[in-house]
Amino acid sequence: MSVIATVTLVAGNLGLIFLLMTAPLGLRTVRVSRLVAADADRLWQVLWPFGSDAGWSGEILSAEPLDGEGAALIRLSWEGRDGRPIERKARFDDVVEGSRFSMRVIEDTALDPSFWADYRETTELVREGNATRVTLTRTDRYSGVAFLIFRYFAMRRELAKLQVWARTGKHRKGGWFEHPVSQIGFAVLSAFILWPFFGLNLGGLALAAILTSVVALHELGHMAAFRLTGHRRARMIFIPLLGGIAMGGRPYDSRFEVAFVALMGAGFSAFLVPLLIAASGLAGSEGHRLAAMLLATLAGCASLFNIANLVPVWKFDGGQVLRQICPGPLALALASFLLLSALLALGWRAGFPPSFLLIAGAVFSMLSLITVGSGVKPRHELRPIRAFDRLAMAGALLAVFSIHGYGVLWASAKLM
Repeated sequence: MSVIATVTLVAGNLGLIFLLMTAPLGLRTVRVSRLVAADADRLWQVLWPFGSDAGWSGEILSAEPLDGEGAALIRLSWEGRDGRPIERKARFDDVVEGSRFSMRVIEDTALDPSFWADYRETTELVREGNATRVTLTRTDRYSGVAFLIFRYFAMRRELAKLQVWARTGKHRKGGWFEHPVSQIGFAVLSAFILWPFFGLNLGGLALAAILTSVVALHELGHMAAFRLTGHRRARMIFIPLLGGIAMGGRPYDSRFEVAFVALMGAGFSAFLVPLLIAASGLAGSEGHRLAAMLLATLAGCASLFNIANLVPVWKFDGGQVLRQICPGPLALALASFLLLSALLALGWRAGFPPSFLLIAGAVFSMLSLITVGSGVKPRHELRPIRAFDRLAMAGALLAVFSIHGYGVLWASAKLM
C-alpha cells in the first residue's frame, strides 16, 4: 500500500470515528411518521404503556402508576446486568387520551440518570380516513452521529413492525440489517471497498478478503466470550470500512467480564496464528507455494490486526483490559507506556520505517483523545476484579501479545 493510500485510509477512518462517536451535535430531534391501516383507538392501546396491548412487541412486560402526577414504573424485557428485566421509572405529560402523550425517563436500573437528562419522546395519533398516522418524536443530546442514526432507523423499524402487527396481529422479530445474509453482504462490501487500497488486482482482492476475514474472526472471539460469561444472546454487526462490532445481550456485570470479553477478540486469534504458521510451513514443504503464501499472509494480517487492537487506546481492546486490571491511575499510565513502547519496538524489529511508527504513535494518541470518555456510564459500579483474576488477565494479555508479536516477526521475515 502506498504512503498516500495509507494516509488517506487512516485519515478517513479517524474522521469517520470522530464524526460517529464524538462530534458534538447538541440537542437534536428525530421524527418519523407512517400511515398505519388501523383504528386510532386500537393503536392507542398498543402505544400507550398502560394500554391493553402495550406488550404487543414483547418489550413492555408491565406498567404500573407510582403517584398521582403521571409517574410510572415500567418493566422491560431487556436483561439487566443481573439477568433480570430492566425497570424504568418514567413521567408522562401532555396526555390526550387516544391522541398523544409525552414521556421522560427519570431513571432505570441499567444506566446512570445523566444518560436520560435530555431525553424526551412523544407519540401522536391522527385519524386519516380508515387509517391512522402515527408520529414518533425523540429529542436527546448527541455526541457523534452513530446513535442519532441508530435511533432514526430503530424508530422506522418500530413503525414498520407496528404496521405488520396491525395487519396480521403478530409481531415480527428481528430485521433485515442483522440478518446473517445481510451481514455477509456487508462483509463482502467491506472487502470491495478495501480492494483499491491494496491494488486493483487479484493480489489486492486477496488481501482485502483476508483482512475482512481477520476482522470477522476477531469479533467471533468477542462473541464467544460473551456467551462464556453468561450472555444468552450475542451478535456481530459488520460495518463496511470501519470493521465489525460484537454485542452482548445485557450490560456488563463485572470488571473481569469487561477485561475477558475485550481480550478474547485477540485471544481467539492467538489460538489460530500458530496453526496458520504450521500449516504454511507444511504447505511450503509439500511444494504448494501459493497456499503457503496465502496462509502466511493470513497469519501475518491476523497477528498485525490483533496486536494493533492491543494498543492502550481508550476504546481499543488493550485499553479496556488495562483499565480493568490496573489498580490506579499511576499503574494504568505505566502499563500503557510499557505496552505502547513494546508495540513500537516490535514494529521497529519487524522492519517498519521509523516515520511509519511515528505516524502510528500519533494516530493512536489521536484515537485515544477522540474516544476518551465516550462510553455510557452504568447505573451502578461494576463488581471489582479480584487479585487472582487481575493477575490471570495480565498473564493472558502478555501471552496474547507474545503470540501475535511472534506472528508479526515471522510473517515479516517470510513475506519480505
